[in-house]
Amino acid sequence: MNGLSRYWQIYHLSLVSNRGYEVSEIATAREFYEELANREPQIQTEVIAILLAQFKANSPQAGLCLRCYISSPILRACQKLAALFSSNYNFSYRDLLPFVLDDDGQRNIVLAKDGKTQLLINCEGNSQTSQYKFFSIEILTTYKTSNSSLNLDNWTFLQTKQHPEIKKYLAEFGFQNFSDWSLLNRVGVKQIAQLAPEDRHLVEVFHAVYRRDRRQRKAKKVGKCPNPTEIQLTEMQALLRDHNCIYPNLKAVFSALKKVANLIRQYDIWSYREPLEVYEPDTGNYTPRQDLYANDSNNAIAAEEQELLDFIRQSLDLALDSAISQTGTNRLEKLNKSKKYRPFAAKFIEGLQLYYCQKMSLREITDRLEFGSWDRARRILNPGDFLNAVRANTIQQLLNTILEKSRDLGLSEVAVNPDYLQNLSIQIEAFADETIFSAATAEMKAGKNRELKSLYAQKIRLYCQQYSNNQP
Repeated sequence: MNGLSRYWQIYHLSLVSNRGYEVSEIATAREFYEELANREPQIQTEVIAILLAQFKANSPQAGLCLRCYISSPILRACQKLAALFSSNYNFSYRDLLPFVLDDDGQRNIVLAKDGKTQLLINCEGNSQTSQYKFFSIEILTTYKTSNSSLNLDNWTFLQTKQHPEIKKYLAEFGFQNFSDWSLLNRVGVKQIAQLAPEDRHLVEVFHAVYRRDRRQRKAKKVGKCPNPTEIQLTEMQALLRDHNCIYPNLKAVFSALKKVANLIRQYDIWSYREPLEVYEPDTGNYTPRQDLYANDSNNAIAAEEQELLDFIRQSLDLALDSAISQTGTNRLEKLNKSKKYRPFAAKFIEGLQLYYCQKMSLREITDRLEFGSWDRARRILNPGDFLNAVRANTIQQLLNTILEKSRDLGLSEVAVNPDYLQNLSIQIEAFADETIFSAATAEMKAGKNRELKSLYAQKIRLYCQQYSNNQP
């Protein structure tokens, strides 16, 4: 499925397909999108915002395009959850699809005036409240383009992972969904040892303040772990200062704690895929689960999984470096072969430097490098197209590396299985987006406010520097 076809091809549940889903083209969605693209040229850069605005203004066709678009990340989220949690093949992603992949695109749906109620449009054009709430519509009603730090793909991915029925299903297999503060409150010595020194200090002061207050109030049955209060954060900030860990404000402390919680969550998932400790009501403490240490096999499995994760992360980093270099070389060759743009080929790398190092806009770069027009600068540099090319190259290289690793491990028969290859490709794409490219895309869309602190931006700056150093 190419980029544009996502707006008219929909993944939907299938009871007859071995994959558990099928892909169908929705003709009305395609006709609507192509007509809109002809009428509004800027749709390529603002497509989600335009379609979302039209859907909320009672355009079922615009909503249908978006329903097609988000069906792909819904599927990927299910596949990723199954890959993470179903280590013993107790279930597969197919078991998760009925909860969320419930939209086949065959119904016209709009929203009521409250912006939430789903209305079905019949053949006569009349509307009535839908008795069934489509998950895809719920995702669209909760997404805000103006104030969300997540793009629609990531928002869909997050909402799918947090779907109540999926969480309930995973809980049946013993996978609990701890909040950030519950994770920090219960973290054990083995997990803390994996953290960087500054992160360990964050956990220590969190325990000194938050865990202390929880224990003092345990007689009141405090229940779930709430967000730390300003008083608690202030005390933590002071204790961190004693460790030479300076945070300028309480918001910074709050954000740093959530970041550490996410690291611990990833450690939980990849090491054991189940809670590492159990709560003892008598003491109010969390103690290691005895069954994890009944023999050394669990530790060996955890070590193997951590080794595999480290291999994938290292391979992704190497693939990104290689993809940036190859894409840059390809772009320079293409410019040099063009009679129209050959005179500007030598300015390509300098343009990237100005964009990613000095945060200049294309308009400013046009004047600095004397491209003559903004449109010419966009065609020569085109940071968005360059990012897409790097992404595709990175994902393909990472896929090849993992398949080669599979063959080395004697898994050649599995590696050529079509279903295996397709699922692996989807998971690699999701992993690369979550690790690198979602943040890079969000930065680019931020306009004048872009920070360019993503890993991708850092790698581009390094590439430009290395290229300049190698020039005679």
